[in-house]
Amino acid sequence: MSETLRHVLASESPRSAITVRGWVRTKRESKSCAFLEITDGSCFRGLQVVVDAALSSASLLPSILTGASVEVVGDLIASPAAGQKWELQASELRLLGEADASYPLQKKGHTPEFLRTIAHLRPRTNLFSNVFRVRSRMAYAVHRFFQERGFFYVHTPIITSSDCEGAGELFRVTTLKQGTPAKPEDDFFGRPTYLTVSGQLQGETFACALGNIYTFGPTFRAENSNTARHAAEFWMIEPEMAFCDLFADMTLAEENVKYLVDAMLSECSEELEFFGKFIDKELVNRLQQTLQKPFERISYTEAVDLLLKSGQTFEHPVVWGEGLQTEHERFIAEQHVRGPVTIYNYPKAIKPFYMRQNDDGKTVAAMDLLVPGIGEIIGGSQREERLDVLRAAMQHHGLSEEDYSWYVDLRRYGSVPHAGYGMGFERLLMFVTGVSNIRDVIPFARTPGHAAY
Repeated sequence: MSETLRHVLASESPRSAITVRGWVRTKRESKSCAFLEITDGSCFRGLQVVVDAALSSASLLPSILTGASVEVVGDLIASPAAGQKWELQASELRLLGEADASYPLQKKGHTPEFLRTIAHLRPRTNLFSNVFRVRSRMAYAVHRFFQERGFFYVHTPIITSSDCEGAGELFRVTTLKQGTPAKPEDDFFGRPTYLTVSGQLQGETFACALGNIYTFGPTFRAENSNTARHAAEFWMIEPEMAFCDLFADMTLAEENVKYLVDAMLSECSEELEFFGKFIDKELVNRLQQTLQKPFERISYTEAVDLLLKSGQTFEHPVVWGEGLQTEHERFIAEQHVRGPVTIYNYPKAIKPFYMRQNDDGKTVAAMDLLVPGIGEIIGGSQREERLDVLRAAMQHHGLSEEDYSWYVDLRRYGSVPHAGYGMGFERLLMFVTGVSNIRDVIPFARTPGHAAY
């Protein structure tokens, strides 16, 4: 294998006869030589390659256009050009794959909207190569956070017969042909099945055996929502902890966000510099403040009260007993708190059946963690561990105890207080990069009417 440019550019001294491979970002020619900037995706920076006109393989230069892939052997020498430490003096040049003049990523500006139409090529751009390197690094940091704390990684099913949220926004999985008048029992699994909206319920079964677990994988919502914050397929980070209450749950969620922000600041400096320069000039300051300031906590009732007293005119009226809209969440995080904030104890009427009912009879031990620029980034709760209360909640929500008998069993056999949350991975990425649209932090976005690739 050839060396990555990330490794080459980190060299401490000149080197001889090294081999690099990559794609041509730009080409400039003069009578005596040509300058190729190549990149291999391993880092943000490219490497300038100097090809002398007298080199025998310089005859390939007319065929080497932007987007072509090349292999270069040469000497790494100090560069006289400003802004770059090294350049490669080529001794051999090979054309691996041509790209003609129709290559859509020429040296000019491209809008994110246009680049979404060529999602197979957009990772080669500065913006998206940075985004997806950060995505990889943050995914690694997610696992590191939980593994350092003794959590076990559990793989929960993608195909499920359970609707965790009870909202009915599910993608049906079936082998039956459209319009076939067959009974559900005639289907592949012998019962209706769906793409999962959450691994929580299955995660609870492992928390009630292994203690602290987490799952991190794709989830799906058949929600016809065309906003910058919603996608039909997205990734969720979902820990579940036995012997845990709501306030310990909130503490872990806050530590989780801080840990990932710290990883962004300390491990993605090149990418962060790019985002701070071209995407969001306040990004670095906002991330640093996230680390420095304690997260505030306010109850749902307090949140409604401050919204009503704010003097702001909202598109959606503020009413106790109804869900907070994005505009409400962002006002609280961005203008009232000016930083991350956790809101807890929501009305039970607007929350799923599994959340633990509080003693007031009106609220449940639920929490949402909000951050500036996004709104909700984490949602969680203490789970209802009392058998009789869970059964009543299921009946109230019209759920069949027979369908959830395995879940009810957790309350019959050694029930314990337990809690967990779900963090939207793409929303976390939006927060740490400043990228404002969820479609631009996931490799192949799935939104209403769009499922190419």
